[in-house]
Amino acid sequence: MAEIYVSTDVEADGPIPGPHSMLSFASAAYLADKTLVGTFEANLTLLPEAVGDPRTMAWWETQPEAWAACRKDPGDPQEVMPRYVRWLKGLPGRPVFVGYPAAYDFLFVYWYLIRFAGESPFSHSALDIKTYAMAVLGKEYRESVKRNMPRSWFDDLPHTHVALDDALGQGALFCNMLAHARQS
Repeated sequence: MAEIYVSTDVEADGPIPGPHSMLSFASAAYLADKTLVGTFEANLTLLPEAVGDPRTMAWWETQPEAWAACRKDPGDPQEVMPRYVRWLKGLPGRPVFVGYPAAYDFLFVYWYLIRFAGESPFSHSALDIKTYAMAVLGKEYRESVKRNMPRSWFDDLPHTHVALDDALGQGALFCNMLAHARQS
């Protein structure tokens, strides 16, 4: 069964799940050849016990369009996360979580999957785009940032802090990196 690279972006109101809420997330599922298999996106209601982190909320004040997008028609995580699991299991291959940074995005997605769906089709694994760039470029980790990546790796896609836009962009970036590495 082929791997499906599930580029996922999270928008949240703080640095960790539980004390803070995942506001929105989206996934763009790609084959290795950059064929887009499907997308999933959802805005979520806030966790009742959570509060927005003051620094994060100050940042959100500078992003009014993205804030409006992630607060439109939020769904209950109890309903959204099981639906997301069904979507992942319906993909034509084994889902591989891909994030930039995976440490942040996967933290929220995994926590929400376990809490609200009782399982994670990703298991405990997440592929980090920056770490992959480090390996492909042969650079130090902190030097493996977007400004040091070849322009040919980037498609003309927006980075808006709207989860689906960002998931599509980073998924295309990963597939371009994968193609570059396989040609080398």
